[in-house]
Parts: sequence; C-alpha cells; structure tokens
Amino acid sequence: MYAPLVMGTTWDALVIGSGFGGSVSALRLAEKGHRVAVLEMGRRIGPSDMERATRDPRAFVWAPWLGLSGYFSQELFRHVTIVRGVGVGGGSIVYGAVLLRPGAPFYVDPAWSELDVDWQSELAPHYETAAQKLGVETCPHFGPMDAHLRATAERMGRLETFGPTPLGIRFEDCTLCGECLSGCRYGAKNTLDLNYLKEAEALGVQVLTDRKATSIRPLDEGGYEVTTEHPQHADERVTLRAQRVVLAAGVLGTLELLYRCRDEHRTLPRVSDQLGRVVRTNSEAIVGVVSDAPEEDLTRGPAISSHFWADERTHITQNRFSPAYEFLKLQVGPLVDGANRTGRALRTLAEMARHPIASTDSARRTDWHRAVSPLTVMQDEDSHLSMRWGTRLLPPVGRGLVSRVEAGSAPPSYLPQANEAARIFAEVAGGTPFNGLTETLLGTSTTAHILGGCHMGRSTRDGVIGTDHGLFGYPGLYVVDGSAVSANPGVNPSLTITALAERAMSLVPSA
Repeated sequence: MYAPLVMGTTWDALVIGSGFGGSVSALRLAEKGHRVAVLEMGRRIGPSDMERATRDPRAFVWAPWLGLSGYFSQELFRHVTIVRGVGVGGGSIVYGAVLLRPGAPFYVDPAWSELDVDWQSELAPHYETAAQKLGVETCPHFGPMDAHLRATAERMGRLETFGPTPLGIRFEDCTLCGECLSGCRYGAKNTLDLNYLKEAEALGVQVLTDRKATSIRPLDEGGYEVTTEHPQHADERVTLRAQRVVLAAGVLGTLELLYRCRDEHRTLPRVSDQLGRVVRTNSEAIVGVVSDAPEEDLTRGPAISSHFWADERTHITQNRFSPAYEFLKLQVGPLVDGANRTGRALRTLAEMARHPIASTDSARRTDWHRAVSPLTVMQDEDSHLSMRWGTRLLPPVGRGLVSRVEAGSAPPSYLPQANEAARIFAEVAGGTPFNGLTETLLGTSTTAHILGGCHMGRSTRDGVIGTDHGLFGYPGLYVVDGSAVSANPGVNPSLTITALAERAMSLVPSA
C-alpha cells in the first residue's frame, strides 16, 4: 500500500498528467517495478458528470478562474483557439476516438528526420501495441451524415479515398448516441481510464486528482521535488519527491510548467531557449453545415465515423455533437472566403449586416446539435507558431502563455478546401454552410490537436528534448505528451502520441 499524500512523500516516478502520454508512462513504469504516482489537475469524470454536461454547460466547461470545474476547456490565444479535455484520462474523455496512423511524410519531415532514427520502422511496433491497447475497430455505422460526406468526396473527385474511420470504440456496447465528444457515459469508448490507467492502478499506481504541478526543483541528492496546488485553491500546497518525473500535462500544461520553472522560479534554468519556439496544429480549419430540415436528427452514430482525403495533403472528417456543445452555435457565422485576415473579417461583418436574420439562424435554433454537421479539415503542412511566456490580455489574464508568429507561416484560419467541402456538403445535404467566427473575425485557427513546443534535437541549440524524450540538462526528467511530437502527422494525433509514449518508456530502465 502507498503512504498517504503528505508533504515530502517520495516515489520512484511522478507522472504529471493522465492523458495519452501520462497514462502510457504510468503503466509501463509500474510494469518495470517503479513506484508511481500520477498528478492530474482535473477530477474523475463519471457517467453522472457526463449526463449533467448535456443539460448544463457549467458542468461541462473547465475554467477555474470562473469557478467552473467541468472537463472541457476552450482557450483563446491571439493566433489559435485550443480545445482540450481536463480530468482523469485527459483528452481521451472528450476525443472522438479516432485512431489514425500518419502518412509517410510525417516520418521523413526534416523537423526530426535527421536525428539518426528511422522513425517509421522504430515506431511501427509501438503503433501496433497502442492500437491493440486502445481497441481499434473499423466503424461499422453508416448514417445520413456519412452518406452526405461520401457524396461530398465524390463531387470533389476523391471518392476512392472515402471510408469508415478506425475508432477506439467497442461497438458491441455502443448505443450510437453521438455523445463521444462530451464523454461516453455508456462505457463503449476506450478512454484511458478503461485500459492503460486501469491496468496501472491495478499494479499500485496512485492517481492523485485535483493536483496541479506548479514547480519542479532538482534535489542535491538526486531526483526532483514537485510542488503541487489545488487548481482552484492555491493555498492547498503539497510537495512530493521522485527520482524520475514525466511531464505529460499536454502542450499547454507542460509548457506553462517549464516556463514557470525556468523563468519565474528559476529551478530549471538550463531548459533550452528552444522551449515553445515550434508549436504546431494539424493546420486545420473547422467548417460545417446546418440542415435546413426542421426535424433533422443527425446525431445517431459515433462522433466521427467517416473520412476522406480532399487532396494528397488535406484530410476531412465529419463530427456529431452532443447537447453539451449547444453553446458553440453562438460562435458560427456565414461562410466567407479569403486568406487575408482583415479583408475576410470585413466581408464577414458586411455579410452579417446584409443578412442579419440568416446570419443568426444557428444561434436561434433549438436542438442545434441535432442538425449540425461539423467538418474537421486537416493538413500536414508545416505551419507553426510559438508559445512564449508573457502577460496575457485574454482570460485568464496575468502571466501565462501567449502565442506569437516568429518564423514560417502561422496555422491557417482559412483553408479553401474546407470552404469548398462545406459548400458541396450543404448542396448534397440541403443545408447552410458556416465558418467559425473566431476564424473569420479574429483570424485564429481552432484546434483540438495542439502539438510541439518541446521538439526533439541533438542538444539545447536545436531542441528541448533528445530522441529518448529526456529534457536536456536534467537526467530523469522526461517530456512524453503532444508537446514532444516534433512533426505534423496531418491526422488526429492520439495514436501517434500513444506510440511515442510507448517507445519512450521502452527506453527507461527497470527499477
């Protein structure tokens, strides 16, 4: 049995975060004989929480500065809006369970292909392990929304690329309720608390909830001291110790912690200047169509059930929303083309002024989630931005992460392929296409697939971590989450993060 959570409790390994990287790390370290604890700033989310979230957005949204302790976070930066899950299981709670492998360009991307690792062959067995553990099945459901997407692919001349998605769902238990993105209260989706974390806890791993890591300090005798706080009650401070620490708090959590340790607490002063310099999305745009049929119900099925490639580098999936996402209807507006951000914003405002009724139809529609067909359009283009440490003018205000464009091209807020697909989908389905207003008015891309910030390199001159995921200059300190993904996979990254975590933990010695 583990000792109670008290000041100074010592472990062999502390894992910060319980998402795909953290859950894999916890299990594999425990299997190697390490005493492991997982720190999760969220709480355990159960069926009753998910049911409440479909009725009350306050039960769904995570915003501690507003007193909201749900499990879905939407955070606005100058150049990107990021959505993520917060709770035991991390992003797996609210992801669409899509488990796709990236194409060949991912493995040979110059961002990491010159690091003396054959990534395609190196990761192949770990992809197999991850797919087996996460229970990949080909989606057997084909409904009206899938038929509309198939017709869209055909109209775009890409029918041969259309097909069902590989999903981490047990379809014998699936009710086809369409609520995957707000949490599966029926236990059919293979969230991490049902596989990696469940097995880790069976081996004695302790998951400590409501614990946000705020500082990491090297100890003179070796190992690290980690200070934690309750995310809503900063005075509830507890300090833990471990020989090894795995940072797996997701891109935002990991970057925030490393910046605080390097630039504010100065406990990790040797962290590379490359920190946060290269942050990627899947270069995506979110578009959609609202059905014109007043009684249309498109929610039957898993959240994401089919996909196709609009061209060699552009991947499109459909989505189903649960009632928990009704608040998003306030964030959509007319479909407007244009890569120039200012011009597109002005045209959007002009369109809304000319057609005020049509432009606000979504906002006034009841049961919007039943009629909407969102499309996620992703590319494997190498667009990126940086996340630096500074003063935030957006909530939560104060010292925190701010986005900047320093080199290369920023993640796009406009993809012509996305708008083309939305228009065609609207024609074949009988509906009205839309863009997100954060993209058209603010010029910010929206992503659930934020990646990078702790990219691999040979030293601190060109990277933050090595190919073993070890933080340069700090033995026993690892980064194992989406921030370690050093190239753009161009598809939903969950399986890739899991495979990378499997590989990273295979390199850690046994206790």
